[in-house]
Amino acid sequence: MEKRTEIRPEEHAGQSPAELPAHLLAGRHAVMEAIKAGRGINRILLADGAHGGAVGELRDLARAHGITVDVVGRAKLDATVPEGVRHQGILAYAAPVAYVSVEEIIAAAQARGEEPLLLLLDGIEDPQNLGALLRTADAAGVHGILLPRRHSVPLTETVARVSAGALEYVPVARIGNIAQTIRALKEQGFWIAGADMAGEESYDRANLTGALVLVIGSEGRGMSRLTHDLCDFTVRLPMRGKINSLNASAAGAILMYEALRQRMAKVQHG
Repeated sequence: MEKRTEIRPEEHAGQSPAELPAHLLAGRHAVMEAIKAGRGINRILLADGAHGGAVGELRDLARAHGITVDVVGRAKLDATVPEGVRHQGILAYAAPVAYVSVEEIIAAAQARGEEPLLLLLDGIEDPQNLGALLRTADAAGVHGILLPRRHSVPLTETVARVSAGALEYVPVARIGNIAQTIRALKEQGFWIAGADMAGEESYDRANLTGALVLVIGSEGRGMSRLTHDLCDFTVRLPMRGKINSLNASAAGAILMYEALRQRMAKVQHG
């Protein structure tokens, strides 16, 4: 996949880009223009008591793009930005790269003549795990990752660092409702396979070819009950030791490579 363009921090009136970390945007104009331009915004902090037409417009814009807005004390904003940076009561945490849509991921896979292989992460909150999953996804030929907006770690500088550059190549889509996303993908012909310690099929016997979504649950709880129930089938990994589970990135790596093995074998045997 072609390398994705790195997003640089916008310039702010009266200050140089170097005054702010790359993942921070300060000021109403900078934040609103970044959203309109399609930049990936993980979260917005709004100072308690901030009001006016611009604030209302920003809230509406954030809501339309599914961006969380948290109201906090102005002291928190002051402590977050370097001295001398005027935040106007508004800060935004930006992703290192832009998010894409699920439709773009699917279209890119189809343009390459490949059956789409997607990774849906249900409740992954550890940036180390997300970064490791991104790195394996790139190596195993996964076409994209679906990352829920709620109860999930967003793309951050830590995730980018742990991914060892993979974030530049593996597209990530932020999704709202997991159940709605799964149902929509099923209507497009996708099969949904969930990783589960008590899965009905062994991972190496399940069919992981074709248009497929692999679902990996959270580090401690696994998939939610609703997500589990929406899976077409669940797969398990054999466990022979004293520990009865693997962490999310290890389990995901095994399943991604099994899917790759099966797809390569299918191509070789026609």
